[in-house]
Order: sequence, then C-alpha cells, then structure tokens
Amino acid sequence: MSERMKIFEGDITTLEVDAIVNAANNSLLGGGGVDGAIHRAAGPQLLAECVTLDGCRTGEAKISGGYDLPSKHVIHTVGPVWDGGRANEDALLADCHRNSLMVAEENGLKTVAFPAISTGVFGFPKERATRIAVREVRAFLDQDVGVEQVTFVCFSERDFDLYQRVLGMALD
Repeated sequence: MSERMKIFEGDITTLEVDAIVNAANNSLLGGGGVDGAIHRAAGPQLLAECVTLDGCRTGEAKISGGYDLPSKHVIHTVGPVWDGGRANEDALLADCHRNSLMVAEENGLKTVAFPAISTGVFGFPKERATRIAVREVRAFLDQDVGVEQVTFVCFSERDFDLYQRVLGMALD
C-alpha cells in the first residue's frame, strides 16, 4: 500500500499527475491559498470552464481540464468550514476525498494529488484533517480501483512531517 500513497513537500501546481485536487470554494471561481495558486498557474481557460460547472456543494467534486498546468485535469472539491465539529465537518471532509477519487476513477485517471483540504482559512484542525484524508484514501485504494497512486502534497515541512507520521501509523 505504501507505494500507492506518497507524500510530497512543495507546490501542487508543479506535479505531473493525471489530476490535482483543488481545495475550492463553492463558486469554483478562484480564491486564496491552493485555489488561487491553481487558478493562476492554469491560466484563464480554467476560470472560463469553471463558470460552466455551476459551482459545487461542500463535500462534492467536479472535474475540469488542467490547461497550463502539468496535470491533465483539476478535480475541484469544496471542504467544510470548521465549526468546532458541530456541523458534520468530519463526514463532509471524508466526502471530499471519496468523491474526488470517484471522479478520478470515473474518468480513468491513474494518479491524483491532494492538498490538505480545509486546513487553511477554513480552519479545520490539521491533524484531524490528515487522519481523515489518509483513512479515506486508504479505504478507496483498498478496493479494486483503477487509481494507482495518490500523493498528499504538503506546502510546509511541518505539514509533511504530520502526514508522514499519520501515514506511517496507517500503514502499520
């Protein structure tokens, strides 16, 4: 299983994978953090296509082209805003991962890269989010699926260390 789940520290917009996952907002029209970086790197065609997607509900996922990105596609998912765990945030974050992987599977994609969804301005506790992400990806990959490899992309060394620890525990 460890060869199917990897960790990368750096910029998700530089990865040559079938799809990168965008931690988007409900409009899908760009924003800050990872969302803004992906829109900037992909170019104006991404925004033009996202306009046609008619937004996205929290926990759901939609696919677009990758345009000027090295990745062929962008899978947009909207993570929950943290409200202290009172608003079904864990289940919604799990849905983000599961639905993104289902979209990848439906489109015949083999390699997918995820950022840390909802842990920036949406305020989801990082360790809790990491555990959910690793659990959901592992459960999906344990099925007989065509997705061959998932990379967790960390923007900082601290996040990389957290993913490494959680992933190590999941593989034991």
